[in-house]
Amino acid sequence: MRITLLALALSLAISPAFAGDKADRDENSIDHVNGSITAEAGHSYDDLSTVNGGISLEKGARAKDVSTVNGGLSLDDDVQVENLDTVNGGIHTGENCRIEKDAETVNGGIRITFHSRVGGDVSTVNGGITVQQTDIGGKVHTVNGDITIGAQSVVHGGIVVEKPHGFGVHWGKESKPRIVIGPNAEVDGELRFEREVELFVHSTAKIGKVTGATVQSYTDKLPPRD
Repeated sequence: MRITLLALALSLAISPAFAGDKADRDENSIDHVNGSITAEAGHSYDDLSTVNGGISLEKGARAKDVSTVNGGLSLDDDVQVENLDTVNGGIHTGENCRIEKDAETVNGGIRITFHSRVGGDVSTVNGGITVQQTDIGGKVHTVNGDITIGAQSVVHGGIVVEKPHGFGVHWGKESKPRIVIGPNAEVDGELRFEREVELFVHSTAKIGKVTGATVQSYTDKLPPRD
């Protein structure tokens, strides 16, 4: 994921002339350096790309690769895309969205809402992830952030919370990521935690092997807080 996003950032940053020309060559693609992009409701596009700006897809819009460096990605209901990529920004979908491959960011949270599906991974480095009644074909991955797998959601590729790399300065006590597996949710595959977390699993949920954490079972709609 990091290599893909870095390559995206570099290619967009060093090739403004190419980005400016692409829209002229392909009327179904939109490619900017500076500025946001809005995909109109019910319309179909090829690639949507910008460097400094967010991208919004209105209800029922369709696109292939949707990518930015500095900006968020926002999908209304019933949107279909192949990939979602950003570096500095969050990702938020409406209901009944379809992401054929991955939804990835570096610095930002991800929220996938009701009755949606992601064919690949849902990944961020610095941010939380929430999925609500959603089917995830790959894994859910973060480094610094909470994860909530909402009621009746299914994650087929497991969960990974990676150990932070490099040198960092932390003032005060470092918070532990909070991992919640909701009522009737399923997480197939391994739940692997390379750093200390709080793991709450509802009594009706089904999960795979857990490595690096102790399961705390709960029965209410939400797990307890200290």
